[in-house]
Amino acid sequence: MVLLGFFLRIITLVLSLTLTQLVDGFQSRMLMSNGLALTPQMGWNSWNHFQCNINETLIKQTADAMVSSGLSAKGYKYINIDDCWGELKRDSQGNMVAKASTFPSGIKALSDYVHSKGLKLGIYSDAGTLTCSKTMPGSLGYEEQDAKTFAEWGIDYLKYDNCENKGISPKERYPKMSKALINSGRSIFFSMCEWGQDDPATWAGDIGNSWRTTGDIQDNWNSMTSIADLNDRWASYARPGSWNDPDMLEVGNGGMTKEEYRSHFSIWALAKAPLLIGCDLRSMNKDTFELLSNKEVIAVNQDKLGIQGKKIKKEGDLEVWAGPLSKKRVAVILWNRGSLPANITARWAEIGLDSSATVNARDLWAHSTHSGVKKQLSALVEPHACKMYTLTRSKA
Repeated sequence: MVLLGFFLRIITLVLSLTLTQLVDGFQSRMLMSNGLALTPQMGWNSWNHFQCNINETLIKQTADAMVSSGLSAKGYKYINIDDCWGELKRDSQGNMVAKASTFPSGIKALSDYVHSKGLKLGIYSDAGTLTCSKTMPGSLGYEEQDAKTFAEWGIDYLKYDNCENKGISPKERYPKMSKALINSGRSIFFSMCEWGQDDPATWAGDIGNSWRTTGDIQDNWNSMTSIADLNDRWASYARPGSWNDPDMLEVGNGGMTKEEYRSHFSIWALAKAPLLIGCDLRSMNKDTFELLSNKEVIAVNQDKLGIQGKKIKKEGDLEVWAGPLSKKRVAVILWNRGSLPANITARWAEIGLDSSATVNARDLWAHSTHSGVKKQLSALVEPHACKMYTLTRSKA
């Protein structure tokens, strides 16, 4: 009987541990069941152009411009406030407080205004003791309290940075905020800004709606292209609900040519990256609007299949990027990263089409269609420029 009792206790312990593991696994998979990010997020963020020079008037005017320009109708919905919005110290109850000199009406009033425009408001915090500007407290140790504050303010999106983190593993810090947001009573998009340091693509899929795969982007060709390459290695980890994030768009900030910005926007769209505008919407020129508002390129980014396109071929400075789309279509970019015009060719076998396929190739920037294309797609591409297509199998 003693021996039998011993074995029963062992069996009970094993079953208990197995059940605990199953529950923990289920909870982990449920973390990002917030119904958000079925396609990559689209919107605007204050940092690339304004850094800390922000106030509530700017945010309101940006929301106004998002609507009046027609960009909101193209799918851009989030108006995201980055660092520097709050006071250095919390209030007597330990709550974060909006900076009185720049956000005198408070974040709740600003949220109400942005929502009245049919848009969503995002905010910024940090998985450390201070934000990266060191002008605000971080949320380390205050995850539940801050998540509830954000929910009460009507926040729809949290960008969560990685400064002043006390050397604590991000695998410990980021899940705490993820759970806090889930428990806040409001659906809040969770954007993890861990800079790709601990390969978040390999572990963040059940924690965040998106995760940074790289350091900060700069408004120049070398930065943009190198970040595109760094992000590309993680393509297989992206999926609806959870996306790789190679940082925000620089389109319209003035550091690149129109063709370089076209390449930037095209590659980000194909790579299912967040399309977060980083320029001043109140004063964008015609070229900037044309690039950001191309509905055919946006449609590739927002395709319901949700598979990240990637670099398929590289021959010196000439590259082919491609990825599958819904309805058995394929998106293709012919990208010339060199300094001279060149012909670039994508062969069917390289991009996932059978060799006998006949396709209609839709040029997404020229808004024209080449019918009856067989075996390969070729084009002359100018320096630092690209051609972008969707390929649809011909019914014939």
